[in-house]
Amino acid sequence: MDFEVYDTLILSDVHLGADVSRAREALRVLQEHSYRRLILLGDIFADLNFGRLKKEHWKFLGYIRKLSNPKRNVEVVWVEGNHDHGLTAIMSHLVGVRVYQEYRWEYQGLRHIAVHGHQFDGFVVNNVRFSYWFGTLLYLQLQKWDSKNKALTRFLDRLNTRWLRLSAKVAEGALAHARHHQAARIFCGHTHAALHQHEPGIDYFNCGSWIDEHPTYITVGEEGVRIQEYVEHPDDRHAGEEQSRSDADYTEFAGETERLEDGEYQGVGR
Repeated sequence: MDFEVYDTLILSDVHLGADVSRAREALRVLQEHSYRRLILLGDIFADLNFGRLKKEHWKFLGYIRKLSNPKRNVEVVWVEGNHDHGLTAIMSHLVGVRVYQEYRWEYQGLRHIAVHGHQFDGFVVNNVRFSYWFGTLLYLQLQKWDSKNKALTRFLDRLNTRWLRLSAKVAEGALAHARHHQAARIFCGHTHAALHQHEPGIDYFNCGSWIDEHPTYITVGEEGVRIQEYVEHPDDRHAGEEQSRSDADYTEFAGETERLEDGEYQGVGR
């Protein structure tokens, strides 16, 4: 358990609904840290089909809704990613979180910007339909054919990042965006590759993802900004009291979603 209270905890690219999503581990990070602000930095969903969501994915969403309760004194921010597009209204309804295209805040006298990063990826911007139908859907299907540990799927994801030079493209665009808006720090996701890049007066950070063997997240606090890698626990199945608490949250949240009209889900999934 980390007893430091961070100003902000940031994670991105959980890809709920994907077989490779490590939502269980992401939930554990949220439960084990203390923070005043949580930024979900885009691509929290794999696509718009809620039918793909597994029990651990609903538990993750249930905990987000719990955090959004004003009594918790945690500001929960959802920054829309390219995979989340179209979910703004329903996510506000389900988990009570406001969704932004870009979020800015001040900390220690410095301006911070959080934006998913696909805005700096020309391929996605110029090929939205192609990216969804021949990228996202094919990738989700490949995960079902892949082995149990999803080694091939994760390898192809890393290969795609290198082939498209995503890390370099997003970093370049983000730094230019930060310069234009006079920000000292800018945070992105999208590339699935954790990264820190510095230029005079500006620091760029990428959160990485929660679909890899080594998921990462970012903390912002008195000691600065840190890219942290999730450390495996011997009991990552949430045994005992923690499992019971999580199950209770899931049951409550699932009951709430069942009361939504089917038409709402059909509208999201298409």
